[in-house]
Amino acid sequence: MTNSGPTPGQAVADTGTLVAAIRAEETRRPDRLFDDPFAERLAGESGRRMLAESVAATGDKSTLQIVVRTRFWDEALLNAVPPVQQVVILAAGLDARAYRLPWPDGTTVFELDQPAVIAAKADRLTGDEPRCRRVAIGVDLTTDWTDALRSNGFDPTTPSVWLIEGLLQYLDEDAVHTVFERVDALSAAGSVLLYDIVGKTLLDNVMLAAVREQMERNGAPWLFGTDSPEQLCEPLGWTAVVTDIAEPGNKWNRWFAPAVPLDVPGVPRGYFVTATKP
Repeated sequence: MTNSGPTPGQAVADTGTLVAAIRAEETRRPDRLFDDPFAERLAGESGRRMLAESVAATGDKSTLQIVVRTRFWDEALLNAVPPVQQVVILAAGLDARAYRLPWPDGTTVFELDQPAVIAAKADRLTGDEPRCRRVAIGVDLTTDWTDALRSNGFDPTTPSVWLIEGLLQYLDEDAVHTVFERVDALSAAGSVLLYDIVGKTLLDNVMLAAVREQMERNGAPWLFGTDSPEQLCEPLGWTAVVTDIAEPGNKWNRWFAPAVPLDVPGVPRGYFVTATKP
């Protein structure tokens, strides 16, 4: 039987191992932007190997994006709770926020990902206690996952915080809009939605070519980008604040290019969006 390479789901899951390795590397720095004492164990030998291969193939710019993203969403999540007490992390991968962030009492963190990813994380974190009520749900996010979330205790009548981190570039445009429609349908007034997105100008830019080629080789091609990231949620009634990744990246001394005002067109960039449902 020949090995035809990883399935798309497996390939995207593998990127979670790479992200854990990047977080472990940042945690070793004396000037680290965050502390993730679980990342080293979650990454394992395969994560360290993937990181070495990635840096050799594409340099360290794509790792900086993950470092800045991690810190930005750490702060945004803790700013949103309380008063919101239920947090949903879509495609949670090997994220350890349930274990490492100082959640207020009464917070529930729902983690959704493929069953194999949920099982692998449980295995690697055996004996560790989360710092919140953690509900891990193994589900295929390309199907309708909303019933699984509700049946595991999620209450759509109270506000929630949603984090969609490092996922949207792997989906086609229709699938992206479906995710936002499902999130919106489950979100009460006062909910907060956090997501990052690759700009279309960046996606098509030569500077990202090596990264895109490597992701395609690994079976996880980048499919989607937009330079109007607020348009993913504002037509559904959310109010969005858009941040260029370069802005916090420069503030935290982890970026390679100056921040350019958002109203300047044609600039290759990535975006963080913090949206609220009135």
